[in-house]
Amino acid sequence: MSDVRGIIEQKNYGKVEIKLSSIMDKNNISIYKMTQLTGLKYSTIKSYYTNSPISRVDLDVISKLCYVLNCKIEDILEYCCPDS
Repeated sequence: MSDVRGIIEQKNYGKVEIKLSSIMDKNNISIYKMTQLTGLKYSTIKSYYTNSPISRVDLDVISKLCYVLNCKIEDILEYCCPDS
């Protein structure tokens, strides 16, 4: 197991981009309005909106955002492969 961990630590494994701002902007929904529609905290939505570093994605948050925006998870989250 330690061999696998060492390999991952040495390589760029890409990252997950949060694209909430683009879909909210497209639908003309502010962070404040999203708090009203979802019941989520302003700071939570702002973190997702600004693509701030988030250590753990809360699936309940993602579900609420998808429901309100009538979209799929892949509309909000995108895995970006590392450059070779």
